[in-house]
Amino acid sequence: MKLSDKALLVQLNVSQWTARKYDKRATEQVAQQNNTTIGAGRYNKSLLPMNDYLDNVHKKTTAIRAKYYANTLPWGIEGTMLLPSANYLNFMTEFRNEKAEWQQLVDKFWDEYPRLKQDAQRFLGNLYNASDYPMLHDIQRRFNMDLAVFPVPSNDFRVQISDEELSRIQSDVESRVQDAAEQAMKEAWQRLYDKVKHMAEKLADPKAIFRDTLIDNTKEVCSVLSRLNFADDPDLRRVKAAEAKDIMDKMGAFMGGN
Repeated sequence: MKLSDKALLVQLNVSQWTARKYDKRATEQVAQQNNTTIGAGRYNKSLLPMNDYLDNVHKKTTAIRAKYYANTLPWGIEGTMLLPSANYLNFMTEFRNEKAEWQQLVDKFWDEYPRLKQDAQRFLGNLYNASDYPMLHDIQRRFNMDLAVFPVPSNDFRVQISDEELSRIQSDVESRVQDAAEQAMKEAWQRLYDKVKHMAEKLADPKAIFRDTLIDNTKEVCSVLSRLNFADDPDLRRVKAAEAKDIMDKMGAFMGGN
């Protein structure tokens, strides 16, 4: 199996304003009031009063990150994930929709920023410092979301080095790619195992409370796993199909065929 024909590498990059800032003066005051040194703690203030506008952006970011990791497999480099080709179209369609919704939330926050900044003067009192607040055009640059897509490395090196060194590099790349592929498939198996184990424990516990989310989450994992199986592992397909269907049938009977 040539992994570069079966998958791509992706990297999600998100930047956003947190509206929090370290206040040195407040930190010194707290230290003095409590007879300690400034090294004992830091005072990080919230620059804006509690509001849904920025909070909704942060929540959406968290949801997008969670979906990103659920639809990809680890590659071995922090932040870079393996996206099987079979899951590319489905994932990218969902990602573009999610990103558009995220941008709409960011736009709403931008619209409210001047008002929220004014409210902050009453909210923070003596802690308010106008220099803590970027101009609107600077705030807009603090928010960005990008998904970079790269090919999986191959052993096709076209550089002028000795044959011996080239062979060593090619062997190293092949080994690293193989190791990463094996770890990625282990992750796919682990996700399936965790869900099946959790469901089995719930079914075995007569006091357990069943919720629709348990079934929905398991269905979602099974659906995604079929697209994450870039190695065409027949065992994963067979186990996923057989065990998941068996458990779903049992749960359906338990819940009255719903």
